[in-house]
Amino acid sequence: MVDNNVAKLAKWLRMMGYDSRTFNEGDDDAMISTALKEDRVILTRDREIIKRRVVTSGRLKVILIQSETPEQQMRQVIIELNLDCQYRPFARCLECNEPLAERSKPQVAGHVPPYVSNSRSIWSALCATEATGGERIGQS
Repeated sequence: MVDNNVAKLAKWLRMMGYDSRTFNEGDDDAMISTALKEDRVILTRDREIIKRRVVTSGRLKVILIQSETPEQQMRQVIIELNLDCQYRPFARCLECNEPLAERSKPQVAGHVPPYVSNSRSIWSALCATEATGGERIGQS
């Protein structure tokens, strides 16, 4: 679970194929509750969260991000969680975190220009998001 104070990490983690939910829906209590229910690690720069009993008891893992720069933040997360940078690159939608699904050429017809459609036979479709209200298509 990526706190909104380090939200750029979510997109970087998604690029590597990791499920990374950005939390910006309420207060710290709501984020902690959601992380516990979904069995997630919290990534944050909020020092108050690590003082909570649920964290100090070991019930919830929280990584306190040290740096202000996204590159250094990513380096810290990769090291602390022992992540594989080549896990499943570009297997998730960078916007909404949903897994990508293969699509055939006929399924993408009308979503991409003809010259692009002629260059590939299999595509990955980025899932529908609330922001767009529809499906965006990207090549695999």
